[in-house]
Amino acid sequence: MMQGFTLVEVLIALAITAFVAVVSYNGLSTVITGVGSTRAVAEQTWELNRALMILGRDLRHFSPRPVRDEFGETEPALTGGRAARFMLSFTRAGWHNPLEHPRSNLQRVNYLWEDDALWRESYPVLDRAGDTGGRRVLLLDGITGVRLLFLDNVDSLRPGSRGTAIDSRNWPENWIPDSSQPGLELAPPSALEVVLEIEGMGEVRSLYALPPL
Repeated sequence: MMQGFTLVEVLIALAITAFVAVVSYNGLSTVITGVGSTRAVAEQTWELNRALMILGRDLRHFSPRPVRDEFGETEPALTGGRAARFMLSFTRAGWHNPLEHPRSNLQRVNYLWEDDALWRESYPVLDRAGDTGGRRVLLLDGITGVRLLFLDNVDSLRPGSRGTAIDSRNWPENWIPDSSQPGLELAPPSALEVVLEIEGMGEVRSLYALPPL
């Protein structure tokens, strides 16, 4: 004759089952959280690389062509820094024209840091009128700080403390015309370094050399 389980045995079995379920759930929850966190980091890294790639592509096509802004004032071929109107503004070549519109292959682009985000702005013409509007594209968000450093010429290059990296500590943080010398054309820098403070990633530095003129 088969003997059934006692109440104590049933309670012990239920307790063991509940314990195993809790442990399994916690382990599964940790794995799911880890996967979600890894995916978020991967997406953020992809967006960062994409933004830096777009900036690098624009700078590789830099053209030393000044423009006129919507107020009729001359803007140098490249300006940037905290003292400039835009974080970074320059003229680039290689603007594709697959439909063969009657326009130049040069394009003026601005990079802006607003609302903790990096934006790229472009214009349909080089010399703007008062009603010329720009087209903005969001490149990267979660940016808590931006700093630009400019190299005036390659003769100013200095190695870093370990002899491998470039020492940019003494590079100027603004590239703007000298107000004490009106009418003096501002030559473009030889290179620039972009320093981004990104939420969850910390500081990211990227160095770009401009094409020789």
